[in-house]
Amino acid sequence: MYKNILVPYDFGNSFKNVPGQLEKLTKNSEEGATITVFNVLSERELESYVKYQGKHFEDLTADKEMDLVPFLEELDALGLKYETKFKTGRATREIINEVNAGDYEIVLMSNQRSERDIKHVLGHVTHKVAKRVNIPVLIVK
Repeated sequence: MYKNILVPYDFGNSFKNVPGQLEKLTKNSEEGATITVFNVLSERELESYVKYQGKHFEDLTADKEMDLVPFLEELDALGLKYETKFKTGRATREIINEVNAGDYEIVLMSNQRSERDIKHVLGHVTHKVAKRVNIPVLIVK
C-alpha cells in the first residue's frame, strides 16, 4: 500500500503494536516500502549529556541506536526495510519539518504511553503532528 512511511520513535511510548501495523501498511507494495524510524533528541537532553557525561550528538545517537535494536529486530523479522534518522530540537517542529522535507505518504505514531497516569487521550506531540501535517497520520494504541 504505502512505499514511504515515517515512524517518529519516542522512547517513552510502547511500540509493541507498531511492527504489525507497518507490515499491514507495506503489504502489496510492488517495489518494497521504506520505513524511516525518526527520533528527535531535545536540546535539553543533549545539553545534559554534554555537560554531565561528555557525550555529544554522535555518541548519543549511537547509544539510542543500541536502544532501538529490539524494535528494529522486530522489523527485520517481518522482512521490512528501514532506515534510522536522528535530529536534535523540538520534537513537534522537527517531525513536521521531516514530513515536509521528505516524500512520505503516511506517518505512523504510537500513543501507548508507558505512564498510565495521563490526562489527555493523545500526547502533546502526537496531537500537534496529526493536526499540522498534510498527509495521513495513523495513531496506534
